[in-house]
Amino acid sequence: MAILAEPVSIEPMRPADIAVVTRIDKRCFPSPWLPSAYATELSNRSACYLVARIGQEIIGYGGLWVIMDEAHITTIAVDPDYQGRKIGELMLVALLEEGILQGGSHCTLEVREGNRIAQNLYKKYGFHNAALRKSYYTDNNENALVMWAEEINTVNYQHKLRELRHRLYEEYQQKIHK
Repeated sequence: MAILAEPVSIEPMRPADIAVVTRIDKRCFPSPWLPSAYATELSNRSACYLVARIGQEIIGYGGLWVIMDEAHITTIAVDPDYQGRKIGELMLVALLEEGILQGGSHCTLEVREGNRIAQNLYKKYGFHNAALRKSYYTDNNENALVMWAEEINTVNYQHKLRELRHRLYEEYQQKIHK
């Protein structure tokens, strides 16, 4: 596991980032996206793609679409060398905040049925299981859980998000200084 010697910044993904993002994608997922898919997403006016950096090094990324009042998290990944350091959670918070800024009133995502770690993280942020997509993942026909967070644009949800973000940054700071 790589050591975090400096803070992680979350920034907009740029075309120059695609090569590194696709390398991380290949390390994280059995069916990675093609570089052309990321290039298309960066020109999609409904999409927001972010990268997590330590200095100039990209260590994670995430994407979101906002269509009308629905935010849809399309992907989140952290380089395996940096997993377990709260970076995926930092990315989730940034995507939720972006979804709210762009007018989302609820947020959805798909997650592998067997990925309990991700499911627990999403539940922490108010997502609940809403549906099951049978054989959604083509690499092994695993089912996907469709999860939703409702009313993300309300004062109550945003208060909860601020509290969770505050705790997350405290925990993250402890990880940096270990």
